[in-house]
Amino acid sequence: MPDTARHPIFARLYAASSAGVERKGGAEHRAEMLAGVAGRVVEVGAGNGLNFGHYPPTVSEVVAVEPEPYLRERAEDAARTAAVDVRVVDGLADALPAEDAAFDAAVASLVLCSVPDQADALAELRRVVRPNGELRFYEHVVAAGRRGALQRRLDDWGIWPRLTGGCHGARDTEAAIAANGWTIERVRRFDFKAGPAALPHIIGVARRDA
Repeated sequence: MPDTARHPIFARLYAASSAGVERKGGAEHRAEMLAGVAGRVVEVGAGNGLNFGHYPPTVSEVVAVEPEPYLRERAEDAARTAAVDVRVVDGLADALPAEDAAFDAAVASLVLCSVPDQADALAELRRVVRPNGELRFYEHVVAAGRRGALQRRLDDWGIWPRLTGGCHGARDTEAAIAANGWTIERVRRFDFKAGPAALPHIIGVARRDA
């Protein structure tokens, strides 16, 4: 696995702080994202498995892809107690270990900010999801006005990505989804203060283009 997928310090900080973020509203956001999803699902960037407890019984299997070794181990622990069948595997968002059209739905939560290239990752998700299949997403995105300008500076200077395991705070992920093989069916935008600042987030559903 490339060194770019290994973030030992950030991974431990993320895992340690995630329970507090979930209590502040993250858990409700994940439940909203996954409500009604069904069939065979691929989850990209599964992290430490925070989504696993929110998959409904309509899901037959989750293949959870996570390249960071420490987080992948935590995800394997979470998979053992999940109510649905979850298989955790190593892999990258732009090279998923799956055949074409193998899944009914894909899930991306707080990961499209960190992939090297959003277009490549979204094209790969489109490849492995069947025609008319879904993409469920929950992501933080660039703000408007001065907040957005600050996010862009922190990305351009490399400060934010270095501190946050490769995350880019200034990405317009909603636009990227719509531009790369998916039709957005619904999206909700809101500010969520999980840390020192309230960042814009989006939750929604997109449909794979034919």
